[in-house]
Amino acid sequence: MHSFTRRGAIGLGAGAAAAVGLSGCGTLTGSDGSDGVTHGAGSTPGKKPTPTARPIGDGSTSFTGKQPHQPGKPVPLEPGQTPPQFVVFSWDGAGEVGNGLFPRFLDLARKYDAHMTFFLSGLYLLPESKKRLYNPPNNPRGASDIGYLTDEHVKATLTNVRRAWLEGHEIGTHFNGHFCSGYGTVGNWTPQQWKSEIEQAKAFVKEWRTNTGWTDLPALPFDYDKELVGGRTPCLLGQDNLLPTARELGWRYDASSPGGRQVWPGKKKGIWDLPLQQIPFPGRSFEVLSMDYNMLANQSVNSTNAPAYNYPAWRKQSAEAYIAGFQRAYETNRAPFFVGNHFEHWNGGIYMDAVEQAFKHIAREKEKGADVRMVSFRQFVDWMDVQKPEVLAELRTLDVGQEPAGGWKTFLKAPSTPSSTASSNAA
Repeated sequence: MHSFTRRGAIGLGAGAAAAVGLSGCGTLTGSDGSDGVTHGAGSTPGKKPTPTARPIGDGSTSFTGKQPHQPGKPVPLEPGQTPPQFVVFSWDGAGEVGNGLFPRFLDLARKYDAHMTFFLSGLYLLPESKKRLYNPPNNPRGASDIGYLTDEHVKATLTNVRRAWLEGHEIGTHFNGHFCSGYGTVGNWTPQQWKSEIEQAKAFVKEWRTNTGWTDLPALPFDYDKELVGGRTPCLLGQDNLLPTARELGWRYDASSPGGRQVWPGKKKGIWDLPLQQIPFPGRSFEVLSMDYNMLANQSVNSTNAPAYNYPAWRKQSAEAYIAGFQRAYETNRAPFFVGNHFEHWNGGIYMDAVEQAFKHIAREKEKGADVRMVSFRQFVDWMDVQKPEVLAELRTLDVGQEPAGGWKTFLKAPSTPSSTASSNAA
């Protein structure tokens, strides 16, 4: 679980985790429909892989060609050009348990031609009957701080992950057992232990057919060895020791930093560092991290089932926080806006409603002609990778809420030589 301090909203400790007794992805419960997907009105399932799909390994995954529904080839900013406003909505865990949240947001993204990142927990594709296949670092074999899914929910998750990729979304990783406290916490893992965790997370995706024995479900339509280029650690812990392994594996970004600010990102140890961000919290004197659980922690003191009379005000406050974060970036430094969520009905589902309200607000700005790009993390770093280093260095000089002096045409007309600090950020 993500446990945060009340004031600055960036502390990560075990206290709140013990109090709530949940994982950051939640203990998923519920029932699902016969096909594992609940579709919105007028929607249809994602299209099937082409008949020429090439099975990989045991047939759990397959190569189906280039991913559909991708944006055009990114190009560098021109002198005097205003940067696009990038927005990334991301989901930790990405399990579907019949509450309809996974397909609800797939439907929303399809309606507005937007893309997102789903950080899939590997254990969500491993039947509980096979849990001893999981050997977590510094924890007993088969242990997990998130619940294993029922077989029907594993099937539902497979269906929605498959649909997500076919509709252009990214499948990252949220690793496996979500250990956030005690000796076995991910915050204590070594680079080698992270390597083991990643190998297992990938194996559970690549070998779900062997582990389940199911032959009546289609393969996932991607090669996970190539698809997986980034993740978010449980509780936003352990990034320092993860990064050397991530770089060795060829990952392109990591989204695990806590307490980031709304500024243009740089790299850590050769990996794009894309943190959740501090955003305005309406009615409060402090800012809040751009994640549903952090808003919950500051509203209901970690309770996920607070008295319902609070819900309308909390829903409004959460939606306005996301919108305020977006507006601040869009109207000033154009720093990318990153949001993290969980498929959970915490406090009556108000955080899902708030995220949807903010999503629609941002999408409507795009529809009105604003250069707003609702993308996955992978799509965002595709754009970053083609930008000139001196342009990115200049963008990083803008602080939170700082407009470029003289406007964008003057600001990026003749970028200055990167400073030593900016150069190190881009290393």
